Amino acid sequence: MTQTVVITGGVSGMGLSATKLFLAHGWQVVMADYNAELGEKVLKTLQQANAKVSFVQTDVANADSVNALKTSVLNKFGRIDSLINNAGIFTSGRLDELAETDWDRIMAVDVKSIFLMTKAFVPTMMAQKSGTIVNTASISGLMGDYNMAAYSAAKGAIANLVKSMALDYAAYHIRVNNVAPGPTNTPMFQANPQSVIDEFVAASPLKKLVEPDDIARTMYFLASAASDPITGQTIPVTAGFGLYSGQPVQ
Repeated sequence: MTQTVVITGGVSGMGLSATKLFLAHGWQVVMADYNAELGEKVLKTLQQANAKVSFVQTDVANADSVNALKTSVLNKFGRIDSLINNAGIFTSGRLDELAETDWDRIMAVDVKSIFLMTKAFVPTMMAQKSGTIVNTASISGLMGDYNMAAYSAAKGAIANLVKSMALDYAAYHIRVNNVAPGPTNTPMFQANPQSVIDEFVAASPLKKLVEPDDIARTMYFLASAASDPITGQTIPVTAGFGLYSGQPVQ
């Protein structure tokens, strides 16, 4: 039986890497993304090599849009085996610098989307008595960072939410885990000046950025039977960020 996965934010960065990896393993992949123009372009390219991919334009912070995605997926495939809640945005700044709309938007896209997507798809998993959910958290949700209050708050919520989700759905043989990327070489990160990118590379114990494919491999592991005993966990993939206490070298 071909397994079906829905990947939010699936047309670029980590989500696109995950899309390609799941396709390579024979899964039916539904890319859900707000960017319709890019989604159609990526879909056309991927379908040249693999017909098991589709795209649905989706606003993951809007219940009507998410429910339309659910209807499309279940009408076409009748089941869902894994949900990758990867869509997210970034907002920088101290709390006193943020507009209320900035705070509300990052909470909607990064956190509310997990509520809406899970509410839409988990009843089908419960009826199947099987399924996996993988959320994209962040090292910045596990540690403090300068000028990242809203982002850290949103990703920190995901880091605790996964535990409750895992407990609530374990009886239905549904596993829920997070991947927590460190600084990752996505198009969004590449928009930084080269000097900033170089500073991040220098600060990594491994002297490198995380690559989108690194995150995709972790997502696939957590979605697949290879991680069968693992649930309620946040797996950091950080190139060493988060290991250092900040104390001077002795």
